[in-house]
Amino acid sequence: MSNPPVAANLFTTHAPLRLLGGRHRQSGRIVFPLPDDPAYESIELPSRGILWSFTIQRFAPKSPPYRAAGAFLPFAVGYVELPGALIVESRLTDVDFEHLHVGMPMQLTTVQIGAAGAEAREAYAFRPSADGDAAP
Repeated sequence: MSNPPVAANLFTTHAPLRLLGGRHRQSGRIVFPLPDDPAYESIELPSRGILWSFTIQRFAPKSPPYRAAGAFLPFAVGYVELPGALIVESRLTDVDFEHLHVGMPMQLTTVQIGAAGAEAREAYAFRPSADGDAAP
């Protein structure tokens, strides 16, 4: 990862890459992202999952708050089910839109957002699993 994360305590900044969730100390309920609340303990979520649902964002969101460096390019966003944990919303990357399908094995990765330089940040995303496996 060459740029700072878009937010603190969202994902690990070391290998292996994992999203950081929270487990409620009394109920055991898992949430993402990790709340800034002592009632939750930090946990690393699975890095692989199954594409649960998706859509293609084909037009620029309202501005503000959306800011784009250059022309808008359509992108995929989806919900990825992380086994034994929860379902997270995520940008989907490294896949042609026509190849996306519910049930597709996905792997956690990062993508650069913002213009190159001081404003660039890393955000989490999911891409198709290289080995086709959804196991964590």
